[in-house]
Amino acid sequence: MTNPLHLSLQGRLTIWSILVMALIVGVVTTSDLIGEVDTQFAMTLQRAELLKQLVTTLASSAADRDRSRPVAEVIRESPDLGSQLLNLLTATQDIVDIVITDPGGAVISGVDPDLTGTAMAPLDPFRPLVERSRWWTKVHMLLMQDTKSYQISQEVADQNHKVQFVVHVVVAPPLIQQSVMPILRSHARVSLLTIAGAIFGAFVFSTIAFRPLGKLGRMLDLMAQGKYELQPADEPSAAADEFGVVVSKVSLLGQQLRGAQTEISDLKGNFERLLEEMEDAVLIFGRDLRLIAAAGAIERFLSRPRGEMIGQSLVDIFPGNTSLGLILMQARHTGRTIRNRPVPLSNHSSDPHHLQIAMLTVEFLGVDGGLIVRLRDPEATRQIGRQLQTADRLSAISRLTGGVAHEVKNPLNAILMHVELARMKLAHGDYDVNPQMDVISSEILRLDRVVKTFLDFTRPVKLNLMPVPVDSFVRDVVELASPHANGAGVAIEVLSLPESVLITVDSDLVKQAVLNIVINAIEAMPNGGTLLIEARERSEDAEIRITDSGSGIPPEVKEKIYNLYFTTKQHGSGIGLAMTYRIVQLHDGTIDFVSEPGKGTTFILRFPIAVPQPGIAA
Repeated sequence: MTNPLHLSLQGRLTIWSILVMALIVGVVTTSDLIGEVDTQFAMTLQRAELLKQLVTTLASSAADRDRSRPVAEVIRESPDLGSQLLNLLTATQDIVDIVITDPGGAVISGVDPDLTGTAMAPLDPFRPLVERSRWWTKVHMLLMQDTKSYQISQEVADQNHKVQFVVHVVVAPPLIQQSVMPILRSHARVSLLTIAGAIFGAFVFSTIAFRPLGKLGRMLDLMAQGKYELQPADEPSAAADEFGVVVSKVSLLGQQLRGAQTEISDLKGNFERLLEEMEDAVLIFGRDLRLIAAAGAIERFLSRPRGEMIGQSLVDIFPGNTSLGLILMQARHTGRTIRNRPVPLSNHSSDPHHLQIAMLTVEFLGVDGGLIVRLRDPEATRQIGRQLQTADRLSAISRLTGGVAHEVKNPLNAILMHVELARMKLAHGDYDVNPQMDVISSEILRLDRVVKTFLDFTRPVKLNLMPVPVDSFVRDVVELASPHANGAGVAIEVLSLPESVLITVDSDLVKQAVLNIVINAIEAMPNGGTLLIEARERSEDAEIRITDSGSGIPPEVKEKIYNLYFTTKQHGSGIGLAMTYRIVQLHDGTIDFVSEPGKGTTFILRFPIAVPQPGIAA
């Protein structure tokens, strides 16, 4: 339900426009009022100064009438001076008193004759208040009606610079309020009218100017609700202005989002179908360890309907009294990832069905989130693996025997040529065919060696498989190759794995395979260099990398290096890499290489990691 207090985009923009305009008018009005207060204080100071000059002139004239007597006495007895001072005082509004004192501060004349002879109370000067005080001090004095009075004074001296009398003009700031308040009221009326006009103008302007924005906001609201198909009533008219450009872009965005929604829907459907057709079962648990999604062959593995399991906890689906549940809970508490570990589906030893589990802890903003469990049927995996291995081995046989025809053809051609040569000699009565017989005999022996080598190479090999730590295996290979490397000035660096990583191999055969590559790498660096042997653990296999800094393998021979009898060495047999390739194939491994001419070559051998026997996780 829509909140009634929630304003539309047009309403919010209208209010903000009104507030901004009211703020501007308020600032301007306040500035004018402050200026008016300063002006009134300055005008009061100017009037007081003028009045002080007039009083000084009147008092001086009175004193000049009789120079034989003291000035104070003459001024005190002047008959017209008091009335003149009263007339000057009544002509102003903000002056409260005019006093003439002797140098000692005693009043000798003034507006009030009763004060004659008394001491005048000390007052602060008015000029510093006007010229140095902040505007808010002046406003505070007017609003709070401060009763404190200030003065402007002037000492009058004779020709000998002796002070004869002092003129005091007394100012009362509260009286300035009488002059300021009418002006303030006038400014306030003008400001209120201006603000009202600004509000009305802003409202009218915003209603007209922001109407397209309101429509555009409704358009975006519809898109946010997933309604990308705009109705004619909802779609703003595409005017040839800024709003029209924005509307066009929003419409284009809606079309793109509609297309993206369709693609996501199709992708989601394809992904769900892909998961349904998987041989594996995938279970996704949320942060609270409750099942939020399941796909693949989940019902075949757990013999329970998928809908029944959604929302259940990890313990409900995999009870803790089963080996599977125990391993999952332990891995969850320790944060350990499990990779393809065979465990029985139940605790019954007669159950022949074993599963491989892969669990991944998902991180959410630095906090452990849910987990993913994958169940795989090992037998189905092995069947697929055997089919792939059969195809790989057929390909390997074709690759390895590619050079045999060449090795057999050469001696056969030599034998045939020398048989014909012997026949020609005999036909011409030349019975000296011993040279030809020697060549034919030598080629037959050569052919015999080729055939025997090929038979040895293709003869079935019985593997003596056992778990071997990758780390110790690499150290054994380095120990065997070190004498050859030291003689060639090659330094061997090793980056190996912990002892816990095992591979199931025939140690002697695989050592021979790896040693063939290491020796080739050493011979590829006749001027010395560095040979790096690195062991890594991947998801399901161990990887051994052998990197040299030699001249690299030319691109034109990369497809031939595993062929039997193919060699680029002057005295090479062409058997080493072919034998290595065959040994790796026999162990269900892979071999590959990356080479850059002039920089070196890296051979990469991968062997399956030894899988522990099914059982309860410790």
